[in-house]
Amino acid sequence: MAFCLCFGLRPKRNKVVQKLKMEPVSVQESIRDQPSSSSANPATSSSDPEALLPPPQEIKNFSYLQLATATNNFSLDARIGQGGFGDVYKGKLEIDGQLKDVAVKMLGRSSIQGNREFIVEVLMLSILRNKNLVKLYGYCCEGDQRSLVYEYMPLGSVEDNIHNIRSVQEVLDLSTRMKIALGAAKGLAYLHNESQPIVIYRDMKTANILLDHGFEPKLSDFGLAKIGPNEGMSHVTTRVMGTLGYCAPEYAATGKLTLKSDIYSFGVVLLELITGRKPIGDSTMGAERLLVRWALPYFRSLNIRRIADPRLAIQGDPYLEEAVRRAVQLAYMCLRDQAKARPTIREIVEALEVLVEYIARKKVEGSPVNEEDGGLERRRDVADAKRWAKDFRDEQRKSKAVPKRTRF
Repeated sequence: MAFCLCFGLRPKRNKVVQKLKMEPVSVQESIRDQPSSSSANPATSSSDPEALLPPPQEIKNFSYLQLATATNNFSLDARIGQGGFGDVYKGKLEIDGQLKDVAVKMLGRSSIQGNREFIVEVLMLSILRNKNLVKLYGYCCEGDQRSLVYEYMPLGSVEDNIHNIRSVQEVLDLSTRMKIALGAAKGLAYLHNESQPIVIYRDMKTANILLDHGFEPKLSDFGLAKIGPNEGMSHVTTRVMGTLGYCAPEYAATGKLTLKSDIYSFGVVLLELITGRKPIGDSTMGAERLLVRWALPYFRSLNIRRIADPRLAIQGDPYLEEAVRRAVQLAYMCLRDQAKARPTIREIVEALEVLVEYIARKKVEGSPVNEEDGGLERRRDVADAKRWAKDFRDEQRKSKAVPKRTRF
């Protein structure tokens, strides 16, 4: 089985703003990259962005004064986060007749790229509705002020809960981590299979998975999202954007974006949840700084204890070790070097549902992994692997392409 490693990661390149169509109903045209031409006018998207935004009855247009009042004039005490887009503040606003906690994300001024992402995010979240996507209440587009108003996620991001915990009591157990992975996968499944049009997320990472009460995950930050390829097309060609460590290698190398690009990124997220390690470590770590490269030899040798986050304390718990093995196996299916050989997001959801159920069933103290149950699960794994391999071979025959062998 060959797995994708994306060793040669490209640095993020500044995205050049291209002309956006002025018809608000043409969401696809507004979100897709337009071909460069001498007639392109970047000022169109930056000088009059409000012409592209949805009408007020679809999503609320807040005034700057309303947001300043809600956040105590954007006080430091209200600030709950910082990012490439700008600062994020907690506040209270009346939403549908009720006073609710909200998160207000401010766009940094004089940011053309951020201005484009602001437009894309408003357009995307005005048409996308799912319990595993963060809800956009409204926006502010007043003068040079650009802000987005979301539902407030009280437990922060998955990234913070994995890498920035403050005590042993706050360590997420394996069951919670896999439930988070399942919820994130369901959000991605909505984008890939149910939304009209289909959407390629393009920025799947733990920092963009926010947690509601009960650690219910919701995907956020849709500024880089793309409308999926038209019928009959295999990919969307676009500028390479995203976050180092999560980017699919074929997309980084060619700019050809597919649904399977999101699958690779999800594989990195799943591996991050399992190991508790960041996708790219400190430069002093040498060859081990890349997560997918570090974990591979341990996965091949079935050294599951070495892969698992030490804080999970799986040693001596057969059901936990078996659950981690299955999770790592799924992660590396997502990380295959051949994009077509990666599972679909629907298959990933099905696999994670089985895994979450398995953990719940085996979470009875002293419950061993008996031989009969283990044999049944191994046969299921083999059947799944054969089915995915058959689908891949069928695709290869259709395209008359010869699959390449990857050596390590």
